[in-house]
Amino acid sequence: MAEEVLRLQGITKIYPNGFMANKDISFSVGKNEIHALVGENGAGKTTLMKILFGMEDCQQGSVYIDGKEVKIANPLDAIAKGVGMVHQHFMLLPSLTVAENVTLGVEPMKNGLYDYETAVKETQAIADKYNFKVDATSKVKDLSVGQMQKVEILKALIKGAKILILDEPTAVLTPQETEELFEQLFALRDSGVSIIFISHKLEEVMRICSKVTVLRRGVCMGTYDIEGLDEAKISRLMVGRDVVLKFNKAEAQLGDNILDIRNLVKINAFGKHVLDGVTFSIKAGEVVGIAGVEGNGQTELSQVISGLTDFASGDVILNGKSIIGMNVKQIRDNGLAYIAEDRMVEGVASDMSIEMNIMADRFFDKDYKNGFFINSRKIRKEVEDYIKEFEIMCDGPDQPVRMLSGGNVQKVVVAREFTSGANFILANQPTRGIDVGTAEMIRKTIIRKSREEKTCTLLISADLNEVLECSDRLLVMRKGRVVAAFPKANQVSEEELGQYMLGLKEMSAEQMEGLL
Repeated sequence: MAEEVLRLQGITKIYPNGFMANKDISFSVGKNEIHALVGENGAGKTTLMKILFGMEDCQQGSVYIDGKEVKIANPLDAIAKGVGMVHQHFMLLPSLTVAENVTLGVEPMKNGLYDYETAVKETQAIADKYNFKVDATSKVKDLSVGQMQKVEILKALIKGAKILILDEPTAVLTPQETEELFEQLFALRDSGVSIIFISHKLEEVMRICSKVTVLRRGVCMGTYDIEGLDEAKISRLMVGRDVVLKFNKAEAQLGDNILDIRNLVKINAFGKHVLDGVTFSIKAGEVVGIAGVEGNGQTELSQVISGLTDFASGDVILNGKSIIGMNVKQIRDNGLAYIAEDRMVEGVASDMSIEMNIMADRFFDKDYKNGFFINSRKIRKEVEDYIKEFEIMCDGPDQPVRMLSGGNVQKVVVAREFTSGANFILANQPTRGIDVGTAEMIRKTIIRKSREEKTCTLLISADLNEVLECSDRLLVMRKGRVVAAFPKANQVSEEELGQYMLGLKEMSAEQMEGLL
């Protein structure tokens, strides 16, 4: 048994609206241990870690560090007690150097002024100690995503963190960057740092963690040794049923082209070609995946196709019509369904109800009107059916979307988009940050609609397992260009994809001829 460094005992958190996020949760973390915390979205993981990090309070329960009960008033108090947290979304200032970001809040001073030289020395020393290959003098904006992740961890370590919470740390990393991060986590573990590893990637949990605590709907289902478990067993504990982790999909029966991207060029406000001659097409009945490190044109591509932004040259042909001059509604009316990368910014109106969000694209449809008036009864019946079909955990159709967990917000988005009648689904990071049960539902629906309804899908995802499992054909984007194309997604490995994503390999135009 590892020496216990952290214990959460009987934690109960009830929000003012009466929602119980955590109910009598207890678990402990040992010294030199990487301990996984898993559960569906809305299971209470984030709330529990916010309580530990001083971002939330709780009605009942205690926190013990090194056997002593502590009261954690706020994040600064948590840091002072040796608890650090690396959030899923980076909290870095791009215009500052690595050293300036890492020492923010614990700035070394000399003669009353910020001592940059000492900041660089201290940052580089701790980076070298744990073999984090980053230059303390580099600007954060010039770093890769993998290096930014390391800077976030260094921010916690320089403040003396002995308990480190990592929230989805590999969500946007390539396989090679993930391998490097794991080596550094092992080094941290061996140096005496205890790590709480929150992830929906169960293969990673199995690989690097010694114990796993499972939450389901705010209740702790227990803490288990990884030995003797597998991904299916963990999924069953999380969801309460068997989850399909591998899909046996039928061969795609292709129809006519639904989407044609022709030599698409987009130039951003700084004069950079963020899309540089992108060309490919998608046929009815197929799922085409795009893999790539974030920031290589995938976001801009989805925004152009959906009409959210313009482009410099080239064309996008959807169902035989150019989208040039079309607004968002006209593009949607022409067959587009769009699952946006950021569900809270582009996917939903967070202050509006579930009903209003699901039906937002249908209020102009005559099928939902009685003369000049909206047919409220029909709308309510359909929304209630969708809530059941898509298993949206909520208090009812009138509940504001902002009150839902991330996974349930995503279910609201897919309920609207998958039932819109569109024949082209643009899915950008459709399962990011959501649990295995919801991810399974979304992936199965994408495949089913392509096979049974002859829709086509452009699947943009940082989850390589997702694009490999769901896609029929696969493209890789880097620096705004398509740098590789594979006619069969199941014929390429994650490692090979990673090489193209990092720029270690690139196909010639001749090699990709006929594959786009």
